[in-house]
Amino acid sequence: MRQKRTELKLKQRLKQSTEGDMILGDTILETRGLTKEFKGFTAVNGVNLRVRRGSIHALIGPNGAGKTTCFNLLTKFLEPTAGQIVFNGIDITGERPAQIARRGVIRSFQISAVFPHLTVMQNVRIGLQRSLGTSFKFWKSERVLNELNDRAMDLLTQVGLTDFADTTTVELSYGRKRALEIATTLSMEPELMLLDEPTQGMGHEDVDRVTALIKKVSAGRTILMVEHNMNVIAGISDTITVLQRGEVLAEGSYAEVSKNALVMEAYMGSADAALSGAHA
Repeated sequence: MRQKRTELKLKQRLKQSTEGDMILGDTILETRGLTKEFKGFTAVNGVNLRVRRGSIHALIGPNGAGKTTCFNLLTKFLEPTAGQIVFNGIDITGERPAQIARRGVIRSFQISAVFPHLTVMQNVRIGLQRSLGTSFKFWKSERVLNELNDRAMDLLTQVGLTDFADTTTVELSYGRKRALEIATTLSMEPELMLLDEPTQGMGHEDVDRVTALIKKVSAGRTILMVEHNMNVIAGISDTITVLQRGEVLAEGSYAEVSKNALVMEAYMGSADAALSGAHA
């Protein structure tokens, strides 16, 4: 009898361990009670977020919902007042931005990530040099940068910019500059890409181009993005988390979220309004 009980306990522990491994394997990023207060104002309040590995996860909400603050917390541009940030099962709440980036959490689009008066190729090579952790003495070594040409061209091929390799970046259209920013982000070999409003300010043609590019580069990676264009959200997002006043209002697929009465009211002021095409 005692032996059977022991075997049963071992089986239960093995099951719990296996389930834990499955949860860890499926979840790349998780926040637990993430909170940020600014002198009495709570911008992010107890946010529990779980991002599935290999997915495109969108963070949306009306203006002032706390989306950008949440991004700033995840990359430690801001220190949380309370809560935890867990990446690949490791608590990274106390780490610095550079440490988090080295883990493979790379943020793009919060500011322009390219040098306007360098060529497209030069920008990507610089991104590659950064990923190697070399000091900025590389500016003096054209030979070192030339060694990275093959990898740089491979990245430009991925984002459809091979024909613009020798073009000065300032001459690119807005959409192609975004594509270049994606290439420089990819040069850092991200495991999790954080895209901050990647289609903001674009015309329809550029929106379509960048949306298709995001979908393409998501293969083998995880993407968490803040985006205002609901057509983009509907087209490529696997999971959507809706924030309102710093708290999670709803979460699910676009089909689920778009029918949520609370979400409709938050965006449009009416539970009967249509979410499609709405802007945060």
